[in-house]
Amino acid sequence: MSEPSPAERYSRARDNRSHPVTADFAASQRFTLDPFQLEGCRALEEGRSVLVAAPTGAGKTIVGEFAVHLAMREPGDTRHPPKAFYTTPMKALSNQKFRELVDVYGADDVGLLTGDTNINGNARVVVMTTEVLRNMLYADSSALRGLRYVVMDEVHYLADRFRGAVWEEVIIHLPPEVRLVSLSATVSNAEEFGDWLDTVRGDTEVIVSEVRPVPLEQHVLVRGDLLPLFDDRAGIATAQVNQELMRIRSFKGATYENNRRAQSMNSAKQRGYEASRRRPHKGGTRPVRSANVQRIERLDRPDVVELLERANLLPAIFFIFSRIGCDAAVGQVRRSGMRLTTQEERLEIRAIVEDRTRTLLDEDLAVLGYYEWLDNLERGVASHHAGLLPAFKEVVEELFQRKLVKVVFATETLALGINMPARTVVLEKLEKFNGEARVAITSGEYTQLTGRAGRRGIDVEGHAVIQWTEGLDPQAVAALASRRTYPLNSSFRPTYNMAVNLIDQFGRGRAREILESSFAQFQADRSVVGLARQVREQEESLAGYEQAMTCDRGDFAEYSQIRRDLSDLEKINRKDANASRATRDQRQRELSSLRKRMQRHPCHQCPDREHHARWAERYWRLRRTVDNLRRQIETRTGTVARVFDRVVDVLGELDYVRVDDEGATRLTASGRTMRRIYGERDLLVSESLRTGIWNDLDAASLAALACCLVYEPRRDEGGPGEQRLPRGPFRHALGETHELWQKLDDLEREHRLPGSEPIATGLAQAMHSWARGVPLDRVLIEADMAAGDFVRWSKQTIDLLDQVSIVADASLGSVARKALDAVRRGIVAYSSV
Repeated sequence: MSEPSPAERYSRARDNRSHPVTADFAASQRFTLDPFQLEGCRALEEGRSVLVAAPTGAGKTIVGEFAVHLAMREPGDTRHPPKAFYTTPMKALSNQKFRELVDVYGADDVGLLTGDTNINGNARVVVMTTEVLRNMLYADSSALRGLRYVVMDEVHYLADRFRGAVWEEVIIHLPPEVRLVSLSATVSNAEEFGDWLDTVRGDTEVIVSEVRPVPLEQHVLVRGDLLPLFDDRAGIATAQVNQELMRIRSFKGATYENNRRAQSMNSAKQRGYEASRRRPHKGGTRPVRSANVQRIERLDRPDVVELLERANLLPAIFFIFSRIGCDAAVGQVRRSGMRLTTQEERLEIRAIVEDRTRTLLDEDLAVLGYYEWLDNLERGVASHHAGLLPAFKEVVEELFQRKLVKVVFATETLALGINMPARTVVLEKLEKFNGEARVAITSGEYTQLTGRAGRRGIDVEGHAVIQWTEGLDPQAVAALASRRTYPLNSSFRPTYNMAVNLIDQFGRGRAREILESSFAQFQADRSVVGLARQVREQEESLAGYEQAMTCDRGDFAEYSQIRRDLSDLEKINRKDANASRATRDQRQRELSSLRKRMQRHPCHQCPDREHHARWAERYWRLRRTVDNLRRQIETRTGTVARVFDRVVDVLGELDYVRVDDEGATRLTASGRTMRRIYGERDLLVSESLRTGIWNDLDAASLAALACCLVYEPRRDEGGPGEQRLPRGPFRHALGETHELWQKLDDLEREHRLPGSEPIATGLAQAMHSWARGVPLDRVLIEADMAAGDFVRWSKQTIDLLDQVSIVADASLGSVARKALDAVRRGIVAYSSV
């Protein structure tokens, strides 16, 4: 790196003087902060919110950590000291960030809230999932007192179809004095998102960086050669695709076996990186194929791993869009006899694994494939996917971070934020199954996946390797690699739970205005959000004016209105002197009546009435402005608010809300219960509790029924058949719940709402057995699923049972608590994510 010029040194010194906290924080880091990181920190020090959009691995979280640093050093009320909340979309990320912050600030000042984990929740720094913060805001939790900063890591989750609305709810409802730090992957409409944040949160700095701290080299693996995706002449990468790849695709030019451009390209850059010799193939050398032979053989996975090891390109992550494929890949490496670890590393791996899994029951270890899994880890190889037991995934992540595991075969879930950077990322295919068909991955997905390559402070460059497949188009790969951005689109939609919480806190009219402030509405009609914010701000001013013109003798607003009407009529009478006698007589009678009303009004005798009158005049002028803004909002799109109205209409028909004598929408007792029920089935759960159709269930049956409401079967999965469902009260309650679902679905569709999916019973028998204490091996056979999947659905079942235990009557609430305790055992209790 070249020495900074005198002008640059002067500018840096000036910035350090004007931002001393940022300068001290930057000096304490183990590496020099990048310009975008410094820019974000300085904006926070100046009291602004920030949106930071940068590539994976660029170090966005430094800005979030600086917000925590600011909160910890700010003076404040001893009863409510300054706080910072750090939110993440996943429990695994929350756990990881919690451990990092404990290392910095100590266990006393850092807490963790993830729904099923509650550690030091009143600490000054609390890491939590976004849903936890949303629930806090609706409940007006005392933990919000003193809150200064909220960090929303991976804020691009706002686009998630199922959970994205939670991010918008939090952003909209956070108190205005809270500074927001939004950390996002690189998105193509960051400025639009930043404009929305600026509209709903106030002064927000948008900081976009497209520079990777560790450059990424793109390669295509053609049999045993790593060819550059782009031409790389004189060390200067161009946008032109490597023409040798194009010749291979079109089968023209010199034979492939004589091509050694990969060797010359790489020899000057990295020792040992030239094209590697292929391993003997079934007792001899692999036959030479000329380029005019269509099929180009792919290397087996052990061969690819060996190639990367010789080229010093480990550790590596292989992204395989299939759980079965990940496990099969590990098996292939194992059967090849390959070991990537030393004896000392194997001993360290075994010690870590035994320590992290010591609380698992011995009889469960064999069921979970523990011994084969441990053997694979000792070889330096592992898989990572949602079907893996969460405890096992945590161990894989830790060993990979410690550079003890060298190769991980993973599904795309690994790309979603967990800190597992590698030197190399390998993509075996550029398409995946989306549940309906095989589709090409998007440029955003490609960026997320390959973003794991290159470890800051360790690697000079990262490497993305695409394996050659029949029909591969180098131009298409180049297009994926060149477009590093994707759009962020809102998935916000009003839910029943959201509606009752908003009505309870703000009333129906204000709730509509809040929904007009959503990013969804902003994208539909940007001007509505600005108008809605003006209405909210000016209504706050109206409240202040009302207070200033308060008179102990009576309603001064009413008195002021009489004075205004009198003044307006006098002006009309003066201007319209040529009116008929009858008209003038009518006006005189009205004037006389208004004067008498004014003189008789109690406020007319108030000695401060002129002072109040001045405030009243301001009030009415502002009132006219607000009314005009409301009319403008009503003439705009209003798509989100219209959906909200339909949701409220359904709630009205079911008696969750009522309109009182004053015309205000109020919650009924059932509506107040629904405030604490979150999830896709909020209305069905609330109705089931209200109608009492679950009252006769025992703990195991209630656990099974709760599982039916959260479980989402695979598309190809059929139901278990009635004969395989638990007998007795469960079947009766399930039948009534299904009938109730049908009625609600019909009602929703009548109100032009999308309805919901039918109840899924595929996991009911297995959950019933688990809650009755049946051993793990039998339960997993009944469930016909991997242990990790069973744990995930068990966790969601526990979450619903916890909600029921809080809001149901004493009898059913007690059963729900017993059901929760029955499910939270064994591997489910052990799991921390």
